[in-house]
Amino acid sequence: MFDKNYIIDQANLRCEGTLVSTLGIVFTDVGEHFLEAKMPVTPAHHQPAGVLHGGATAALAETVGSSAAAIFSKKENQMLRGVELSINHVRGISEGFVYAKAVPVHMGRTMQLWKISIIDENNRDISFAKLTTLTIDK
Repeated sequence: MFDKNYIIDQANLRCEGTLVSTLGIVFTDVGEHFLEAKMPVTPAHHQPAGVLHGGATAALAETVGSSAAAIFSKKENQMLRGVELSINHVRGISEGFVYAKAVPVHMGRTMQLWKISIIDENNRDISFAKLTTLTIDK
């Protein structure tokens, strides 16, 4: 049985005390083939030019992508690691929230490929990312 609220609660609890919580990233929705999260955009998330730092955006993308891979792999005695992240930034933003959605492109036995779209509150594209994860034995 797919318990959406349980999955979101567990994903958020797992991130307490990590960079994820430092950046204010919160998981907000999950479906059969996606995971979503949001992150505030405040001066603490800015680069010196006053817009969202690309590294913060990359951290959001890797967080939602690798968490999605872990949730959907459902493999015991194995763990996932992000091995490559590629991200393109298409618009700057200086306040509000950004929203990330990870969807699988390929779900192999040991390698997964995720597409992560990041938008603002007005549904405008902010960044696009691709994350490759590897499943390894614990």
